[in-house]
Amino acid sequence: MSDNREITEEASSGIEHFPDQEDLVITSVEKLRKPRGRYKISFGPYEMTVHEDVMLKYRMLKGSIFRKEELQDIVVVDERQRAYVEALNYLSRKPRTSQEIVQRLQQKGADPDSIEVTLRRLEAEKLIDDALYARMWAEQRMTGHKKGRLWVKQELRQKGIRTELISEALSEVSAEEELESALVVARKKWQQTKGELLDRKRKTGAYLMRRGFSGEQARQALRRLIEEEQEYGADDQELEEFE
Repeated sequence: MSDNREITEEASSGIEHFPDQEDLVITSVEKLRKPRGRYKISFGPYEMTVHEDVMLKYRMLKGSIFRKEELQDIVVVDERQRAYVEALNYLSRKPRTSQEIVQRLQQKGADPDSIEVTLRRLEAEKLIDDALYARMWAEQRMTGHKKGRLWVKQELRQKGIRTELISEALSEVSAEEELESALVVARKKWQQTKGELLDRKRKTGAYLMRRGFSGEQARQALRRLIEEEQEYGADDQELEEFE
């Protein structure tokens, strides 16, 4: 193997132009500066790039001999490894859903086969778990960020979580816990809202519903607020608009 000096140019990993039915001898192996972990493998005038893991797996060292059909298999393995490494880098920032991984790899030009293999590998390694992600997201958003069930449901849909997993995740946050979150939000809005009692109820209730709380949760929160102020006496019909 040549020394480990880094170079900036990345050769194409395609080998369509390589000659058929010939022994191809590796004449040099050079580490690329970008992207990290990749090497340029030269067979005289012919070049390809592979990830370091692939290079080591197939012992692609100076003087090693390959045929084009062998290199074609290596290209497939390398494309899968490239997708896997990209997914790991993406996951290193924060947890992701399966759909987010797929979208990321598509943006990076990964082929469908590599994406599918990467997803299966990440799932087997417990690096992605949509059910766990949904439960953690629902807990964090509903109790930590004080969002309502409807808001969180829509967020999880946008992240590609399956309907049944969303339902399971939301069911783990009780109606009482959701109401407590609604009360925290409602108290702050109630204190900031001026005007007549009915106007304050309408503004506060509408605010709760914009945050994803149901009409029933809004009504219960408003009743509790009024009881706390010892002013509850409004006609229940005034609260029906929050269905």
